[in-house]
Amino acid sequence: MRTVLSAFRVLEEVAYAQPVGVGELARRLRLPKSTVQRALRTLWTAGWICPDGAEVTRWVLTTRALHIGQRAIADLSVRDAATAIMHELRKETGETSHLMVREGDRAVLIERVETEHPIRAVIPLGSAVPLHGSSNGKAMLASLPREQVREILGGKLERYTGRTIVDWDEFFAELDRVAKRGYASNVGEWRTDITAVASPIFDHDGTPVASISVSAPGSRMTDELRQTYGELVLEAAQRISATLGYRLPV
Repeated sequence: MRTVLSAFRVLEEVAYAQPVGVGELARRLRLPKSTVQRALRTLWTAGWICPDGAEVTRWVLTTRALHIGQRAIADLSVRDAATAIMHELRKETGETSHLMVREGDRAVLIERVETEHPIRAVIPLGSAVPLHGSSNGKAMLASLPREQVREILGGKLERYTGRTIVDWDEFFAELDRVAKRGYASNVGEWRTDITAVASPIFDHDGTPVASISVSAPGSRMTDELRQTYGELVLEAAQRISATLGYRLPV
């Protein structure tokens, strides 16, 4: 298993650093040169990479990788990439998992996996929630330029509950915190009875195309659980993003 994982790591690094030699790959991946060399030979034999020139010193991807990648992107939607992970997230937390995309100044629910608790926060599929008043919305906005966030939300931040952030400076400070920790939280900012945490999902270009969340009645999600669930949704979002072709910054 370790050999297979090393080969995939080498393949991915060749894709982002090509043309690249054994020494540089070993440094970037922190692997022994011998391990990298074996992986390169295996990938060459399988047709995934080839030498960049007559001498076997620097490596590039072949069109085989291109064709496979194009096929995957064409056939894979955010919902396809997220569904299995949403079921895992529900199993880990026992709470409802939501998948949302941005439409204008709203986040729209496109998939959910319900909790088995009889008392639950119910949001029908197709429902739209405000970006600035929801964890899903804040998660998708946090990585965008602040001027773009203003354009998306318009001139005024509407108040929905006593906890809704309606001051721009305060809201931008909140987005900075979201970007730093990797997930957003919402404690009654849209509906007083709902608490949620969410993390953004990025496509292969690094664009936040969706967000995944865990939500529950506020009485059931304590401060400690919010942090635990936040770390879980962050991991889930990273896995979905990787499936869509996104690569975490080195």
